[in-house]
Amino acid sequence: MCRKPISPLHWSGGVSTSGVDVAIELGCVLVKQDSMSAITENSAAEISDEDSVLTPLHHNHVKLLRVQAFLVSVPFVIGSLVLESAQMLPAGSFVIPVLLAAAFLIIRIPLRRHHARGFTMGGDRLRVVRGLLFRSDTVVPFGRVQHIDVNQGPLERYFGLATLTLHTAGNHNSSVHLPGLLNADALAMREAIRSHIKSEAS
Repeated sequence: MCRKPISPLHWSGGVSTSGVDVAIELGCVLVKQDSMSAITENSAAEISDEDSVLTPLHHNHVKLLRVQAFLVSVPFVIGSLVLESAQMLPAGSFVIPVLLAAAFLIIRIPLRRHHARGFTMGGDRLRVVRGLLFRSDTVVPFGRVQHIDVNQGPLERYFGLATLTLHTAGNHNSSVHLPGLLNADALAMREAIRSHIKSEAS
């Protein structure tokens, strides 16, 4: 611990030690500044680590995306077979490229889309991250939420999934969608957000 000298100027053997006292004081200031900087950096690192931890979507979400990709690919495969039967080009000129593209679309793309999505449920906000080429990171404060929907399409019901939709005040990002949740989890999150809104209003 640094202490302020008792006298700013005293003599020892005929030599003034005021310069030493000033150096000690400057050293104390630098140590305090370094300590405050370290505390600030550690706090920022902790906040960044907390925000960077994302909860992944349910693994059935990959199956859902693959079924959707398969349904999209079917018309293109049928079209390539029709063109192949016309014998306009050598055999396989249409079918092989389309089948390879469809396999990539069905197997690889849904997995990448699934891993590119995630969310963080905080005490007063919901963070939703999504996107492959264009990354989107949206934070929704619960205080701005007007109402909440839990939606299920036919495929989502088959896989036991649901989409949580938050409708917020304002025009920009007025609705935030979080798909790939188990239906029970989506309902629980809706009730938790509603409880937070009610507690703030009361």
